[in-house]
Amino acid sequence: MSYVFNRFEYLNNIPMKIVHYVLFLFMISFFSNAQNKKIEKQAKEIVEEGKMLYRSEMASWYGSDLFMEKISDKKDRIGGYFSYSDGDVSKCVFFSKDEKPITLGIITFDSTYNTKSAVIDETERALTVLENDLFQIRAKTLERVNSATDTIFKFYKKSNYNVIPLIKNNQKKVFIVTGTTENGKAIIGNDYLLTFDRKNEIIKTERLHNSLLYFKTNDDSVGGAHNHIIGKSELITSTDICTLMLYSRFSNWESHYVISKDFVSIWDCKTNKLKVMKYEDWAKENEIENKN
Repeated sequence: MSYVFNRFEYLNNIPMKIVHYVLFLFMISFFSNAQNKKIEKQAKEIVEEGKMLYRSEMASWYGSDLFMEKISDKKDRIGGYFSYSDGDVSKCVFFSKDEKPITLGIITFDSTYNTKSAVIDETERALTVLENDLFQIRAKTLERVNSATDTIFKFYKKSNYNVIPLIKNNQKKVFIVTGTTENGKAIIGNDYLLTFDRKNEIIKTERLHNSLLYFKTNDDSVGGAHNHIIGKSELITSTDICTLMLYSRFSNWESHYVISKDFVSIWDCKTNKLKVMKYEDWAKENEIENKN
């Protein structure tokens, strides 16, 4: 007991300002670790979502061309199409103009998106529950976009909207990405997110970027950058990742930086991996590199 008593007596003799300082350092470390874990989790989710959007767009890009080539006799009956991931494959579903749409054809791609190995199924059938939900939220998004009373959506010359419905973990979303009709260019920005409830009704519409930027894909540039202003995502967005993955295949891009007030997101276009740094750490690192 005397040993324990002496230890407490020693602790009691430590100046309180030192105790407070140690506690202060502990709290800083605790909250810093908590923030780091939160950012890591957020970054992982963004990358997963961005790659899902990419797979959907790839299936739509190649699926629409393949459908017109192989199933052209049904083109007058097409009401539209959408794509979604199903395990390790991506499916592009073409549906009819009927009041209650049916499938006219489904084209399935593996991870290579090689049109020669794509599987074409011309079976006409009712939409599955998942396919019907994707159809519904896509249709309601187009209705909102074309509404004369909704002014959130901006339209630019030589561009069009790509509507990407996505359902994951019972969360229903539709992303709108602006694509250019000009060769040798890619667009980042003018993208939107619509969130839906279980009944496929829109509960939120938001603009992900405040502007639109063009990036050349046919020059010698090896990377690019853009800013996220206060009030927007502190990190790269899933739509940014989708666009970078789609167009880096046609460019010399090696990396892309998304700079916000507190963080810098660095997307590696060669490995399709994301690195997130605190802005102050990134600035110091760049300062050292510039001095060297």
